[in-house]
Amino acid sequence: MNQTLQAVRGMNDILPDQASFWELFEETVRGWLASYGYRPIRMPVVEPTPLFKRAIGEVTDIVEKEMYSFIDSLNGEALTLRPEGTAGCVRAVIEHNLAARQTQRLYYSGPMFRHERPQKGRYRQFHQVGVETFGLTGPDIDAELILMGARLWADLGLDGIELHINSLGQPEERARHRAALIAHFERHAEQLDEDAKRRLHTNPLRILDSKNPALRAVCEDAPKLIDYLGAESLAHFAGVQRILQDAGLPFVINPRLVRGLDYYNLTVFEWVTDRLGAQGTVCAGGRYDGLVEQLGGKPTPACGFALGVERLLALIEESGGAPAAPAPDVYLAHQGEAAARQAFRVAEGLRDQGLNVLLHCGGGSFKAQLKKADGSGAPVAVIIGDDEAADGSAQLKFLRQEGGQQKLNVDDLAAAIIGHLIDADEEE
Repeated sequence: MNQTLQAVRGMNDILPDQASFWELFEETVRGWLASYGYRPIRMPVVEPTPLFKRAIGEVTDIVEKEMYSFIDSLNGEALTLRPEGTAGCVRAVIEHNLAARQTQRLYYSGPMFRHERPQKGRYRQFHQVGVETFGLTGPDIDAELILMGARLWADLGLDGIELHINSLGQPEERARHRAALIAHFERHAEQLDEDAKRRLHTNPLRILDSKNPALRAVCEDAPKLIDYLGAESLAHFAGVQRILQDAGLPFVINPRLVRGLDYYNLTVFEWVTDRLGAQGTVCAGGRYDGLVEQLGGKPTPACGFALGVERLLALIEESGGAPAAPAPDVYLAHQGEAAARQAFRVAEGLRDQGLNVLLHCGGGSFKAQLKKADGSGAPVAVIIGDDEAADGSAQLKFLRQEGGQQKLNVDDLAAAIIGHLIDADEEE
């Protein structure tokens, strides 16, 4: 007996009703990005493994534990399913010399892959929308990226999402802070868990991001990075804050906010909510001025963010904002051989006028077909029998409000249906 095959654990099917919800969300996101002048870019799902080792850092959880990497059996190349989008976008910008031509404002969307323990809001295949800019150095673009998030939450009807910001300074400033941080944690070595001990000399900043409550006190007492920032870094951070204050956008300066990826510098930010349990971050980003050069390009300032699609959709649903699955404008029922042939012509004619038509297939009585018409959510049904087929007419039946049923010439159907839909919208 053959075993039933199922999806890979942590990689989920998105079924039709939910997929319609995704498409509405994606349509909103595309309009939002266009309103800020961002253009789409599409990168491969599979990239060379060294790209992520160089960009993210070999001594990170993502590279060490979470990447789906394999050797191409045809040519022996080391490949990886992308765990994030920034590295691939930077690779494309370098490869096609985009940043040399002009300032770039780019966005992408699609699946990312990390081998994590699946839980609500965190999956092995997850989806992100990424926004990246290249060629701009000032705090103004950092602040605009943050303000973009605030506008999206408004467009989606979401509230209760709090903004946290911090500055990671420049590499030399982080190096001084890193030395002080290691010394601090070494003095409290007996309190560190195994993850913290492993990170102590490789990536001590990540200890500050630990979710282990036993480390909270030692992390709170640790040296703060902002105390090691120079005048230029502090001025940049002050510039970001000033723009946010001028826009009336509240924020929290979170000195423990770090990024899990090594390439960030200066401004970092997260949008967080307490409505999704432990997985509270819905959008995170910041500046990464050294990454283009690190991956072989010319020195190029850059910054961006990524938002988690699954988490945002869960937040929309939790807030009661999930829309109903879209319904067709028309359900077309028919019975009889001549009627079936006429029904195909009528359906195509209605579609020519911009109407969405669900044409009944599979036979059945008119009673059964009209039951399906009602279940489809369509506001009207068009009914064609052999008598209607013979004289070029159709019955128009209103399913959602009073109005009964009327016989019309097929040439008049589209106008009558469109008029009915307009009237129904105005009444709502």
